[in-house]
Amino acid sequence: MRADGHRELLLLLLLVAGMPARFAGSQPQQQRKWPVPYRRFDYRPKTDPYCQARYTFCPTGCLIPVMKDEDVIEVYRLQAPVWEFKYGDLLGHLNIMHDAVGFKSSLTGKNYTMEWYELFQLGNCTFPHLRPDRDAPFWCNQGAACFYEGIDDVHWKENGTLVLVTTISGTMFNQMGKWVQCDNETGIYYETWTVRASPDKHAVVWFESYECSKFILRTYQKLADLGAVFNKIQTNYTSITLFTGEPIYLGNETSIFGPLGNKTVAAAIRDFYYLFKPHQSVEEFFLNVLKIVDQVVLNHQFYLFYNLEYWLLPMKSPYIKITYEEIPLPNEDYMKVGL
Repeated sequence: MRADGHRELLLLLLLVAGMPARFAGSQPQQQRKWPVPYRRFDYRPKTDPYCQARYTFCPTGCLIPVMKDEDVIEVYRLQAPVWEFKYGDLLGHLNIMHDAVGFKSSLTGKNYTMEWYELFQLGNCTFPHLRPDRDAPFWCNQGAACFYEGIDDVHWKENGTLVLVTTISGTMFNQMGKWVQCDNETGIYYETWTVRASPDKHAVVWFESYECSKFILRTYQKLADLGAVFNKIQTNYTSITLFTGEPIYLGNETSIFGPLGNKTVAAAIRDFYYLFKPHQSVEEFFLNVLKIVDQVVLNHQFYLFYNLEYWLLPMKSPYIKITYEEIPLPNEDYMKVGL
């Protein structure tokens, strides 16, 4: 199995679509804490050989170096359009951006880039595979940090951002490096969607995304905790948001797809994800686009996989939205970022 571009195209069509309809409501359930806390793990499991990436993850990656304590290291904010290598600045016009952070050592003159992204591309992190040998959907949804030597100035400057945000010592850099290793080993699953009750800024957030920008925000906050003072510049980040009434908990893989599972719910989840399967013909692709509109907009249903559990989202207008909103760099007046 190898990834292809159909899922990315289906996801892109979802992102640019805006379609009105009414809300069907949801059934009552026990009181829960919102947003659902992102689950961390004790260690990172090995990836299944079934999961294969079209583009190798972190091909030039290296270990985070140990800097001399007296080193002075410049820290750069890096941002560029998602899939720029494939679509150029197209997604930049939609403010769908990828974030990273750069470092420059004053003692060695070496530059480094650090980012966090999908091991097996965005489509595989957002939608599962339906394997004939398994009842449950099969996910290839790990994400991880990638650290490598060099900063591609042209890539970040041409259609994005490369700007100095702070300066740190070698000691602070080394402490950050240890934190990155721990963060990377415990936060292992990519979560594409932010899920909210409405576009209102004070609306309930049901689920937080866990993707590249969240890693950069955590990194900035860690540096601030270590004593870094950030420059006063505006920093915006992309969020892909679904809008829904209160989510309905369905269960985990065992309770839904196991021997004593709910066959009706299991079939509904499989049918939903079948619409996003890879390797579709052109005719099948466009037919499934219509079915997705019918399921999400007309029937107000979206199945979410989060923390290895399934949820039914009773979708409502505006259904999905891309936002590119300011989140200030850390300072004394800024509340720390979660996750």
